[in-house]
Amino acid sequence: MRMSPEELLKRSFEGDLIALSRLLTLIEFPAETDPEIFSFIMRELMKRSGNAHVIGVTGNPGVGKSTLISKIISIYREKGSRVAVVSVDPSSPFSKGSFMGNRIRMQQHSQDPGVFIRSTATRGAKGGLGIGTTLLIEAFDGLGFDKIIIESVGAGQIDVDIQNVSHTTINVLIPGAGDEIQLLKAGLMEIGDIYVVNKSDKPEAEIIYKQLQELFESENIESRTGWRPRIYKTSAVMGWGVEELTSGIEDHKKYLLENGGFKEIIRRRRVYSTKQYVKYIIENYIERYLDRVDKDLLEKISMGSIDPFTASLELVKKLITK
Repeated sequence: MRMSPEELLKRSFEGDLIALSRLLTLIEFPAETDPEIFSFIMRELMKRSGNAHVIGVTGNPGVGKSTLISKIISIYREKGSRVAVVSVDPSSPFSKGSFMGNRIRMQQHSQDPGVFIRSTATRGAKGGLGIGTTLLIEAFDGLGFDKIIIESVGAGQIDVDIQNVSHTTINVLIPGAGDEIQLLKAGLMEIGDIYVVNKSDKPEAEIIYKQLQELFESENIESRTGWRPRIYKTSAVMGWGVEELTSGIEDHKKYLLENGGFKEIIRRRRVYSTKQYVKYIIENYIERYLDRVDKDLLEKISMGSIDPFTASLELVKKLITK
């Protein structure tokens, strides 16, 4: 049965999971949603948003992010918090598809009505997050979730956009995986509020833990809000250290609330989301334009009778005029 936007919102606010799934699909794929319906839904959600604590969890593939998040969810559920998870996976550059393996590792929460896990893909977006991610955060916030956990792959120095949408950014590392190289990846090492040495049951864990301590002490590192980053050792599989980590996350939230950083990050997230959406609209328009471009000009480029730079200028002039 097809529901109106009003009915979808009403049922979603009431906790109807089928309606919520349909609503999130409309939000995640704005290009496929009627603009008026999309605007109406987002306006209604944003009237209620601005309260959720957004926790970003990043780190290279294989560091145990999903298992760690699953343990964090359990602790928050014991405290009565509603938890939403947005798991972001890189897209294939060919099919734009993505294998959502992270969702499988959180399977134990699938029957819990207080937990909603949504997998999404980057779809080629730079920085590690797709347009759908920022929209989903705003939606979950407006739907009354207390904690929104974003899981993203921080595979390189540029995949750090998670800091633009998160109140608390957690950078997960593991021992024995080229520790020095991990520490030298400046982009990822500059965005964290909390650093986690996961799989700390391994003997090499103490080495990377001490390296992090020495790095932060010698460089006198602070986060963008003036917070001194903390380091925790965990073993997500064994369940070690997760209670202490969750306590640290709450300390950081309290710090932000006390110095005004909590609301400031929400404002920054919305500006970032708007800029990202503008780029999304323009890029989609340009893609469609280039698909219909002058065949004679393409032939000249392929034959070498016009150089790519001159051809690009000509295309841009036509696009601007158009």
